[in-house]
Parts: sequence; C-alpha cells; structure tokens
Amino acid sequence: MVSVTRFPLLKPYDPAKFAAVAKELDRVAAQLAKQAGGSLDAKETATVAGRKVRAYRYGANRIGFVLDGRREYQLFCRQAADACDLLFSSFQLR
Repeated sequence: MVSVTRFPLLKPYDPAKFAAVAKELDRVAAQLAKQAGGSLDAKETATVAGRKVRAYRYGANRIGFVLDGRREYQLFCRQAADACDLLFSSFQLR
C-alpha cells in the first residue's frame, strides 16, 4: 500500500522553525507507531520535493511529512520498499 494524504495546517509552515516542527512530528510519528502496536525503528531528516522533511520507519511501515505553506502531505507506505523509495524520490508539490 502506498498513499499520499493532504491535511490543512492551522498556521503556515515556516521552514526556519524546522527544528521545533521536527520535535512535534517525532511525537506524532511515535504515537502512530504505538497505535500500530510497535515503536519507531528509525527517524531521519530527508529531502523530498526539494524540502527538508521528517521520515520514519516502524514495522513494515514508512511515513514522511512534507510541509508546504498551509498544507501537510503525509506520505505512507506499508510493505512496499521499492514503491516507497519511488514515492519519496518522485513526490512533487504542485
């Protein structure tokens, strides 16, 4: 399974505040992993669509958060290593 879900943000994302946002995303990802019955196996800062993003692995899942203005894009993959690599490398903002 591979998906991209778009969510609205209450305030516009400011890339200068990436460190603070990363801490919040780490917390959210840890909650998602716990809800799935596990814990985070990996967390990293990566580049997707030319932007710094936070990406995580837990179990057979990989998730990344791309923030753009008032939008958050959640890239999610389950048991799809090659397809997930393609999603993270080809995702673009329009």
